[in-house]
Amino acid sequence: MTSETITAAASGSWTLGDLPVRRIGFGAMRLTGSAAFHLGTPSDRDRSIAVLRRAIELGVDHIDTAAFYFSSLRSANELINSALAPYPDDLVIATKVGPFRDYSGEWGTPARPDQLRAHVEENLRQLGRDHLDLVYLRRTGQDSIAEHFGALAELREAGLIRHLGMSSIGLRHLEEAQAIAPVVSVQNQYGLDFPNAETDELLRTCGEQGVAFVPYFAIAGKGGAQGPSGSDGDEVLAVARTHGATPAQVRLAWTLRQGPHVLAIPGTGSPDHLVENVAAGALRLTDDEMARLDALHRPGE
Repeated sequence: MTSETITAAASGSWTLGDLPVRRIGFGAMRLTGSAAFHLGTPSDRDRSIAVLRRAIELGVDHIDTAAFYFSSLRSANELINSALAPYPDDLVIATKVGPFRDYSGEWGTPARPDQLRAHVEENLRQLGRDHLDLVYLRRTGQDSIAEHFGALAELREAGLIRHLGMSSIGLRHLEEAQAIAPVVSVQNQYGLDFPNAETDELLRTCGEQGVAFVPYFAIAGKGGAQGPSGSDGDEVLAVARTHGATPAQVRLAWTLRQGPHVLAIPGTGSPDHLVENVAAGALRLTDDEMARLDALHRPGE
């Protein structure tokens, strides 16, 4: 693949509510360090800013972030603000609320419904915005999300939020939220080597309802916040060799083939990996290759 010449436009597009975005976006989590949150060493600030600006040059118009994306020296939202403000008119910035990390980086008690406004306003302050394009309620173990989602729906009515999404949920939570306010996007952990029958069903349901499905850790898989494990199976490596692609590009291409409503938000602090990730939107896997990879995701079927 000639990655340097490929832009995000090659991935196609989807509309989040009334906001069109290209299907390859950018996840800001890894801008802050060598691993997510406080798990690695802080990033070089100038390099992270350069990555963000290069993403825009490559046609990326969808950035996923959160106020709790920070390391001991870096804040993803501050980097986005410094690199991109004043923001391009077509740039969609999505953020998440609910979880909380204290100044030392340790996870604290998740927000109560009455505390979500403060989470929203902190994102607004850090990003330098007067409204947020898309806010996900990240479920943090609640059996019912009605009160939390209802609080965000009120902030949407107040004009602080344009569209609402849900993260780390099951199908019943989506149904519960939709009874309160429109849901334009769902964000769950999902990837080639992360089989989960309930999430597969949720992905299909989102497609039927015109709701975007935005997986996180699509490249990292089971490595999660620690990053990719570096152990790709023979099938992934064989497909990558056939296309002159990287295993990460194959994983992203497989993810995008799960439906036109599926978006990808690979994150990186590396300019080279950014170019490769964006180029994955142009990788077209054959039906035979998809079948072989699907067998890895759904073993035994």
